[in-house]
Amino acid sequence: MPFIFRLLRLDWLQVSLQITNKMAKIRITQIKSGIDRSKRQKDTLKALGLKKINQTVEQEGTPPILGMVKKVQHLVLVEEI
Repeated sequence: MPFIFRLLRLDWLQVSLQITNKMAKIRITQIKSGIDRSKRQKDTLKALGLKKINQTVEQEGTPPILGMVKKVQHLVLVEEI
């Protein structure tokens, strides 16, 4: 079973360091709607490849992707593959 975590402020630095050191792939699942969110957050979800609730995409754990995930951490669930 993959390690599942919700990105919290306190854990963010530790988690992002673990992922970037390994350059692991991460699985990002949208768990909340983008409706009634700012245009910036909607654009971030679109850039991650997410369109619908419960949609899942796999991305490399690069710093730009992790930065985008951090900006919408309240809307997504992240799993390390």
